[in-house]
Amino acid sequence: MEPAATSLAVLLVCLCSLGLCVPTGMPGAGPTQAALVKKLRGDVPEILPVPEPEPTSLSDFETSYNYVLSRLASMDQAIHRLNVGHYTLDVKISQLIERLSRMDVKVGELEDSVREVRQHSGDNRKEIGRVEGCQKGRRMGYKCYLVYNSQEDYAGASRKCIERGGRMAMPRDRKEQEALADYVKSFFHPGNWPVWLGVNDLRSEGMYLFDDGTRVSYFQWRKHFLSSQPDGGKRENCVAMSSDDGDWWDHYCDRNMNYMCEFDDRVAL
Repeated sequence: MEPAATSLAVLLVCLCSLGLCVPTGMPGAGPTQAALVKKLRGDVPEILPVPEPEPTSLSDFETSYNYVLSRLASMDQAIHRLNVGHYTLDVKISQLIERLSRMDVKVGELEDSVREVRQHSGDNRKEIGRVEGCQKGRRMGYKCYLVYNSQEDYAGASRKCIERGGRMAMPRDRKEQEALADYVKSFFHPGNWPVWLGVNDLRSEGMYLFDDGTRVSYFQWRKHFLSSQPDGGKRENCVAMSSDDGDWWDHYCDRNMNYMCEFDDRVAL
């Protein structure tokens, strides 16, 4: 036997002892053993087959990871836009607050101007009322009296006189009473129209006060066996002068009638 054959036989015996040889006639015997023998003999070149390349597609994890990254990028852009919008809004609000502050100052100045104009207007109206009362009405000493042929309740008549710079007529003695009675009679002649005087007992029944709060000491109540005044009790608390004879009557304070104002005329002093 040749040395090569002897070496091959020894190798086969070793392989069989390791359980790597397949007996002849059993399934799987033949080609593998023959190929091994051929390889050992050098009949087959020692070139292994090249494995096929694996697919290059991304796995599901990589796909999800990339999706999350894209979403985070989108959210980051949205947050950036929100921050920019918030900053812009904050700037606009600051500008608006500054404008409102300036406007508030201007409104305050305008209100001051309006109050000043109103004050001047009221003063002018009072001065005009005083001049009108003395030019058109009846002068007596340092007072001027003017009858207004305008229907007002007692409170409204008092307010109108004050707005004109005067107050409701308050005859304090017989001399003033007679002068006013003569003036009212001539103003409404030949009719008989009562006019409000600045006299009432609103504070306490039976205690008559002038419209300036001083107590009345002279009265010209109507005296008649059929209708003596005052007769209204707690219901009729305001006093009017009859234009035909100058007598005083008590009336309901919410009754509408003409009124007479008095004005100070210090120039005549």
